[in-house]
Amino acid sequence: MEEQLDIIAIGESLVELSSDSKLSTSQCLFKYYGGDALVCAIAAQRLGAKVGFVTRVGNDAFKDFLMDSWQAEGLDISQVKVAEEPNGLYIIATPPNSEPELIYYRKKIAPSKLSIEDVPEDYIKKSRLVYASGITQSLSLSAKEAVFKMFEIAHANGILTAYDPNYSSAINTPENAKENFYDIAQNLDVLFMSTKYDTNSILELDSIENIIKKLWDMGISIVVLKSKEKGGYYTGYNGSITFKEFYTKDVVDTTCSGDAFNGAFLYALTNGYTPTEATKLASIAAGLQAKGVGAVKSVPHADDVFAVYTKGEN
Repeated sequence: MEEQLDIIAIGESLVELSSDSKLSTSQCLFKYYGGDALVCAIAAQRLGAKVGFVTRVGNDAFKDFLMDSWQAEGLDISQVKVAEEPNGLYIIATPPNSEPELIYYRKKIAPSKLSIEDVPEDYIKKSRLVYASGITQSLSLSAKEAVFKMFEIAHANGILTAYDPNYSSAINTPENAKENFYDIAQNLDVLFMSTKYDTNSILELDSIENIIKKLWDMGISIVVLKSKEKGGYYTGYNGSITFKEFYTKDVVDTTCSGDAFNGAFLYALTNGYTPTEATKLASIAAGLQAKGVGAVKSVPHADDVFAVYTKGEN
């Protein structure tokens, strides 16, 4: 019998080139990789979850680097397929005492070829939870259909589903973000939302209590609202709402720290933690990630996260 997976994440992968100085003066860029669903998957994997990653990888000079790296992380990549389109790319610079610089090249890339063929039912049934984001849906119509199918299969088989709209005006419009969310909302169990970007654009609400109650009424049982304004996370579950402050305000690079939070939260949820405990653990993971540079490169490992969690410092 094949080993059960805790989590399956579907989404894009991107090559990451980074620098700690301004791009106009940088002499060297460091190669790594990122992508919101991939960061979520690796954050969960590094804490000890068994995670499958579903994507299309480009048949270019970065293909072997990406696939070898994911396999070295321990991700199950049995459902990763090769496409002739190129891999996406982003360049990030985090110069001291200056705003970060970020450039994306992600049009017509390999992950945009994701389709319903990439989410076989037998594979979904091997998992405890499936995860996707609005960014995955925005890649293409076929990718959006793949997310819908994954959530539909999971819901029909009693497998948890988790989602983050991850709305960005650079990638999507409020109208499309709203359509993407409501497309899968009926099959949704766990929802992450940013009060700065997602709730205003998609739900058009700004009261924490009203947002969570509306989502509960829609049948979404676990809601986590990330509030930069309030400096923490609101977790709504089983009729109660709790608040947890960010683990740290001493951050260097917040790129994908929200995705690292999601991965740590889903690790905890699929390994017996309550949603409140999962938020505490995830806050630590996200805070540690934001103290480093890069999306995946700075995602913490289990020893570092649990060293803080067990001391009760957050």
